[in-house]
Amino acid sequence: MTSQLTASTANPVLRVPPATPAAAAAYFGASLAFHADVSDVAAALAADGDPGFVVLDSRSTASWDQGHIPGAVHLPTALIAEQARDLLDPAVPVVTYCWGPGCNGATRAALALAELGYQVKEMLGGFEYWAREGFEFETWEGRERRTADPLTAPVDADDCGC
Repeated sequence: MTSQLTASTANPVLRVPPATPAAAAAYFGASLAFHADVSDVAAALAADGDPGFVVLDSRSTASWDQGHIPGAVHLPTALIAEQARDLLDPAVPVVTYCWGPGCNGATRAALALAELGYQVKEMLGGFEYWAREGFEFETWEGRERRTADPLTAPVDADDCGC
């Protein structure tokens, strides 16, 4: 028993013990209430009918012109407080995105919208993973689609099986 304790305290993964199963279930359940996956957003938008949410690009106009999700609403984070009510229906959930995992702009946009009373989720991976997974996007020149990066999307399947 002593060797197990010594090994786990020396191991950086287990230095802080895992949460209890109940705490983990609460945490991961809450995470899914706050986040949406790029692939899930794309699948919902591609399905027939209303997906039940609106996608919001919280980046600058220059970034929007460089590429954005087709059908997304463009509303930079700094303008949310003054323009959200004109552009978004408070009864429709909003999925925010920004550049990618290294940017917290979508988080700031989600916070601003939540403070205004909107139901909101953040799209993990942002525009970077949208493009890397091979989904179509729009630029100021028209529509584009890149080959899916095999490190982010399955090569020979419609979904990752998650």
